[in-house]
This record gives sequence, structure tokens and C-alpha cells, in this order.
Amino acid sequence: MSESNAMNKEPGFGIPDPADLESIKGSVSDAEWSLRCQLAATYRLCAMYGWTDLVFTHISARLPDEPNANGDMEERFLINPYGLLFGEITASSLVKIDLNGNICQDTPYFINPAGFTIHSAVHAAREDAGCVIHVHTPYGIAVSVQKAGLRRYTQFSMQVQDDLAYHDYEGIALDLDERERIVKDLGSKSLLMLRNHGTLTVGPNCAIAFLRMYFLENACKAQILAQAAGSEDALHEEPAEMGNRVYSQGAAAFMPGMGDNLVWPALIRSLKRTNPGYDQ
Repeated sequence: MSESNAMNKEPGFGIPDPADLESIKGSVSDAEWSLRCQLAATYRLCAMYGWTDLVFTHISARLPDEPNANGDMEERFLINPYGLLFGEITASSLVKIDLNGNICQDTPYFINPAGFTIHSAVHAAREDAGCVIHVHTPYGIAVSVQKAGLRRYTQFSMQVQDDLAYHDYEGIALDLDERERIVKDLGSKSLLMLRNHGTLTVGPNCAIAFLRMYFLENACKAQILAQAAGSEDALHEEPAEMGNRVYSQGAAAFMPGMGDNLVWPALIRSLKRTNPGYDQ
């Protein structure tokens, strides 16, 4: 299938089961295959933790630059096929695209334009955006609609709040013009609250992006549970000084070589026991 035909393939009921695909391991570089396995694992881990919205959210990872048709080096990244659940994503089913949304491989799948809009914006603007996770969870969305946003109610929230930015809702992310506003609002932060929409995290690799989402999601969940138990007046919020202190204390967990080495191997072991096959 040509790149243009793959990109323009219409959605339908004939979306192939990823379990039936032949592995492409031998036809891509070792670096690309390793990243495909990491990203597929990230999708399945998000499914394991319940951070899914059927087929409607995305996780992407930056690949090493590759030559395009003209021989010029070009940035490429991987994203999920539209129509597959997070829990069934495999390394071979992930779709390689460029920053213009063109599919750069032979694939039976197509992609979601909204996912391309959000993720391409972050990857293009941030050299440190090795992986971008965007999810729609009830707790994350519930906090995103609150005018005050994430509060310093818990240690979870204080470990991420100083690294959290906000982006106002502009409808389903199909307008490419929104990319510059996403980038502006995110700035140098690693977490983004998409108002009335969902949450997003950025990391140098899949492991760090996942760990940031873990803390953000639990911060949102704890906030909603605390608010459900009583009025705002009954809740204790720590002062900004304490929030800054806790953020500094926990920052090392999100550094490459720390959180990815400490937490990620155990997550992968758990995934292999409960939902094997991501590395196919």
C-alpha cells in the first residue's frame, strides 16, 4: 500500500486484528523496534490502569530522524492505529508518520487526525519530547473543568503541580492552528491540563512520560474523592511553599536513569504476566 493510499484509507469495519499481523521486527532498525516495543507496552500499561477512552486517545514516541523521498533527514514518530484498543496494540501495528501527518510505512491502518494535531505540536516544539501521552480519564477531566485546577491537597499533586500547565478548550483538536497555542501554553512544563478535555504528559522516554501520568492521574483521583467527602471549607490545602518543597524533593524520580530504571522494569514484568504479546 502506498503512503498516500494508507493515509487516505477510509475508516470501516475491516480493521485488521493486530494479532494477525506478521512481525516487522526484521524490516526495521534495532532502534526503531526497541522503541516500538516500549510504546506498545505503554499503551497496554495505560489500559491496565484504566486510562483509556476506547480508541479515542493517543500516545506517541519520537523515532530517530530518517531520510525522506528527497534524501533529506526528517523527523518521524510512532502513533496508534485508529480503531485499535490500547490493550491490543502491538509493536508491529504502530504507525510511523511524519510531522505533516503522512504515513511513512506500508500499513493496513490509518490514524486519527486529532491525535496527530496534538502530538505533532509537542514533538515539533520540544526536543525533550521523546514520548507524549494524552488520555481522557474521568478524574482527569473532572479536575480539568474546575476553575482552580489541580489543588495542593495531596503529596501526589505537589509532586507534579509546579510542572503543570493549562490549555483552554477549543473543541475536538482538528484545527492545525491550535498547535501553536498548545505549544505556547505548555511552554517548558512536562504536564498539561487540557481544559474540559483531558490530560497530557511529556517525557524523554515512555517510562518517564508514563510515571508523570501516574502521579497526575492519582492526584486528580485523590482530589475528586476528597471533594466528594465534604465541602471545600473542610479540605486542607498545603501552602505554595510546601508544594515547592515537595516538588523539589520528588523531582529526581522523573529524571532519566531514576524513574525509568526503578519503576519501568517492574511494570514490564507485570505486563508480561497479565497481557503478553505487546512485543510482536
